[in-house]
Amino acid sequence: MNAIELAKETRKQNRLERFGTNTPRCGVCGEADDRCLEAHHVAGRKHDDATVLVCRNCHRKVSDDQRDYPALNPDADAFLDAVGRFMLGLADLLRLIVERLIVFGHELINRAASNAVGGES
Repeated sequence: MNAIELAKETRKQNRLERFGTNTPRCGVCGEADDRCLEAHHVAGRKHDDATVLVCRNCHRKVSDDQRDYPALNPDADAFLDAVGRFMLGLADLLRLIVERLIVFGHELINRAASNAVGGES
């Protein structure tokens, strides 16, 4: 193994160790190239440490959605605020998943129609 291949493999192993799995996938779209995956803080980095693996594209979408959350109120109950932000973060992720499920469902129905015996569907 030459120096370049060794460096690439070392980077990959470091990523896999950070992700905690040898088979990482985006939790939204299923992207499996570990070079494209990142840890997303579901409630926002300032509010909770819980993360989910997402690809860079999905990460950009859900992180942008977090910018529309209510401003932090320093007088608010910190626990309830963190739980609320976590719930909003989950909803953002689920919204992307639902959008993908709708597209996938339509694709399956179209494929079923094109594979129908006798052309009738």
